[in-house]
Amino acid sequence: MKILVINSGSSTIKYQLFDGVVEKVHAKGIVARIGEEGAYISQETSKGAFRLETPVPTHHQAFELLVAALLDPEHGAIQDISEVSAIGHRAVHGADLFIESTLITPEVIAKMEECVPLAPLHNPPNLMGIREAQKLFPGVPQVAVFDTSFHQTMPPKAYLYAIPLEYYMEHKIRKYGFHGTSCRYVSRRAALLLRRPLEELKLVICHLGNGVTVAAVDGGHSVDTSIGFATFSGVMMGTRTGDIDPGLIFYLVRNLGMTMDQVEQLYYRKSGLLGVSGVSNDMRTVTEHAAAGNARCQLALEMFCYRLRSYIGSYTAALGGLDAVVFTAGIGENAPLVRKMSCEGLGYLGLWIDDEVNNRTRATDAVISTPDSRAKALVIATDEEKMIALDTREIVGKLEAGS
Repeated sequence: MKILVINSGSSTIKYQLFDGVVEKVHAKGIVARIGEEGAYISQETSKGAFRLETPVPTHHQAFELLVAALLDPEHGAIQDISEVSAIGHRAVHGADLFIESTLITPEVIAKMEECVPLAPLHNPPNLMGIREAQKLFPGVPQVAVFDTSFHQTMPPKAYLYAIPLEYYMEHKIRKYGFHGTSCRYVSRRAALLLRRPLEELKLVICHLGNGVTVAAVDGGHSVDTSIGFATFSGVMMGTRTGDIDPGLIFYLVRNLGMTMDQVEQLYYRKSGLLGVSGVSNDMRTVTEHAAAGNARCQLALEMFCYRLRSYIGSYTAALGGLDAVVFTAGIGENAPLVRKMSCEGLGYLGLWIDDEVNNRTRATDAVISTPDSRAKALVIATDEEKMIALDTREIVGKLEAGS
């Protein structure tokens, strides 16, 4: 049994091929720049790595290229397509229709199409990937794993907005949250690292990449999260504003003459680390320039860490206590300075960073707080693809047992 995990985006398809127990990755690859100039596929297996630049005008051709790479006698990982016994798909938005990962059926696809207005940039390519995989792997069971499903345990007091309730009842306007697959994976890993049952842990998960999610997790269940209906609320991000006074939209339109499209571009593409620093959306670059004396980069760094620390404190209150803060994703796993600055002042929670351990920890699981800290600080390398593969194995295993 081998499990293929697919993340189909608008211009890229990322994939990994796992063994049946989800312990070994047989192949890892990406088809990039679909429909653009400079398209290519790259893949790594135990046989080595290769990269091929070739025109890839459509997702259909991208999937054909993916299958050919997996079967390639010199660079591939399988000899026959029948070795793929299950496929797991990353699905971004399941609204409140999907509270857990699910076997893909025509009814599930129809419900995912209902969610397209909530994620017009993400759900269509997700659905395209599912349909292409069904064509190329006929009869192979396929599973959808939703980024939003982990946060569907939030209570109404956390996910509702203080607008007339009809907007939720009639149009599904509410907080949904994202990066749920990552949050679920690192929550489980945190329990193993702390050697405590997940059911008794109060965690604040900080998924810090170009997109940022902070989640309050109580006993393995999300009770609040920073990103809401759209994907720019919460902590400032690489190019997104984070929390901002909504009244600013009216001011920009009425007083500065901006169109709604321009405001949307400002909020999503030109703000965050990039907008404040004036240099980059990449935390590594911002940190380097700050260390060299760039005042705007220093300000961007301080703003990011201040807002993150504010969310840690807020969610500690929401949880009624704190066992650990967990840092994950690109910034969380690789930026010791961000972790240290974000935890400064949290001594009142009994949390102090061990500078020596923190400074040497990158992209690996570790406890970075001092031994006498009551609340711990952890770094955990996230693995959303493995979480998708685990869910796929579980659901397909139940299907086979039932048959």
